[in-house]
Amino acid sequence: QVQLVESGGGLVQAGDSLRLSCAASGGTVSGSAMGWFRQAPGKEREFVAAVTWRRWGGGIPTYADSVKARFTISRDNTKNTVYRQMNSLKPEDTAVYYCAVRTGVNWPSSRSSEYDYWGQGTQVTVSS
Repeated sequence: QVQLVESGGGLVQAGDSLRLSCAASGGTVSGSAMGWFRQAPGKEREFVAAVTWRRWGGGIPTYADSVKARFTISRDNTKNTVYRQMNSLKPEDTAVYYCAVRTGVNWPSSRSSEYDYWGQGTQVTVSS
């Protein structure tokens, strides 16, 4: 069973940058797409970004339109970790951010129901 642990959240000001990490353990995420979602208070969980797996590292990213120009997703296969660099943060980016994995499926999805394992989430708060 895969365990995912997010880190890197915090309180920042609008326009700042932040990098979130998600480390996988307890099982392999090789050959599996990994994604990031977020959930703001009173709102449904929404897709942010996802990345496929490639044997030699990297992966093909997919982004929600709302973050495409500001966020970058990447992964390090040697560390079983996926990252998300967030630039030019806005107050509307405030949310709990979750990472997730589609075990054995190397294709990104924006549907949360298609991911098998989830992290506990990390809070990102952007003040104006």
